[in-house]
Amino acid sequence: MADMTPTGRTPAGQWDTPGTEGSVDATALEEVVTFTSELIRIDTTNRGNGDCRERPAAEYVAERLAAAGLEPALLERTAGRTNVVARIEGTDPSADALLVHGHLDVVPAEAADWTVHPFSGEVADGVVWGRGAIDMKNMDAMVLAAVRGWSRAGIRPRRDIVIAYTADEEASAADGAGFLADQHPELFEGCTEGISESGAYTFHAGPGMALYPIGAGERGTGWLKLTAYGRAGHGSKVNHANAVSRLAAAVARIGDHQWPVRLTPTVRAALAELAALYGIETDVHADGFDPDDLLGKLGPAAKLVEATVRNSANPTVLEAGYKVNVIPGQATAMVDGRMVPGGEEEFRETMDLLTGPDVEWEFHHKEIALQAPVDSPSFAKMRAAVERFDPAGHVLPFCMSGGTDAKQFSRLGITGYGFSPLKLPPGFDYQALFHGVDERVPVSALHFGVRVLDHYLRTA
Repeated sequence: MADMTPTGRTPAGQWDTPGTEGSVDATALEEVVTFTSELIRIDTTNRGNGDCRERPAAEYVAERLAAAGLEPALLERTAGRTNVVARIEGTDPSADALLVHGHLDVVPAEAADWTVHPFSGEVADGVVWGRGAIDMKNMDAMVLAAVRGWSRAGIRPRRDIVIAYTADEEASAADGAGFLADQHPELFEGCTEGISESGAYTFHAGPGMALYPIGAGERGTGWLKLTAYGRAGHGSKVNHANAVSRLAAAVARIGDHQWPVRLTPTVRAALAELAALYGIETDVHADGFDPDDLLGKLGPAAKLVEATVRNSANPTVLEAGYKVNVIPGQATAMVDGRMVPGGEEEFRETMDLLTGPDVEWEFHHKEIALQAPVDSPSFAKMRAAVERFDPAGHVLPFCMSGGTDAKQFSRLGITGYGFSPLKLPPGFDYQALFHGVDERVPVSALHFGVRVLDHYLRTA
């Protein structure tokens, strides 16, 4: 294991050419469960104030990568905020490299709200419990198990694969993917595409209809700070320059605003495939096409698309005043804004209009929107890998309503896809468990994920 030395390559000749029999043995299936459970037990809570410490989890994965013959590099921008990067050399030196990345931090969890302690990593009744079971220590574990399986079987993938375990994804990524992209771009030399979280999981859209959405786009992030200024004074006096009133009016306008439709190629492709699956005749490219009308006919499947047909802005935080009979001279609010690809100009103009002359706004945090081609060879291979292990499943592209580390890695020219495969039973609400209470993942889903990842990564 290499500490702070950005080499991270497989020793030449370590592994042989991949065979056709695969490498997911019983040990890999056992390890993926163990790794998921043990990573959950390492509390890497990121509250967004810089107090997270990913290093114990980073050392955990680095040790296991090293045991598989890799040379992982541990890199930090801030002490304790550790990232791990390693490269596996492929058999085709002319092929572009593939980035496989997952974050090690998790969002907070209140133990009192959970059925099982969120950092227990308990494995019971075929389920692994805990914060990170879905987002995204499951994927971290699946990649680790697959790579170690290759080592045991003497397998090398076709193209170079760069594995990155990152810090700080659940906040700004400044200590994680942002730091790696800005300060260590050489580690990702040759990478043209990447895969990570939030895709290729089972979405049950109705009896006998199992969908597998693969992420091929992300809305941009626009977290805003609003500030209203006014005249401070006594709460009993007339005051037409009340900062709280001005802010409240702006926040209400933002919350009530109906954003116009702005369809991207990824969303159009998703709507077209869903319409075909449901037997609905429509032309998603026609003038006057109404996506809201189509969404109303798609039942549960509408959830995959409805948040990404337009920009959005949701007020989330209000701060003002310190005493009930004192009118403050200033009030602030936070707004979670999201912008579809190509929608930033509209977003800015709309915020200027909605905040009005008495409220200032600025980006507290901003990241770009992403799009990835859905007609690429890589997408076709991802589709084939899922369908190989679930022939009855329907794979389709979708745009994520939120964002991932793919935004930071896109600075290096890396096209990102959401591909973290899980086969989930009916009634298992994957999306609700993201940042939710009682986060958990079925053992069978982890086994499916390892098999799909192994097949895709060996043949990508």
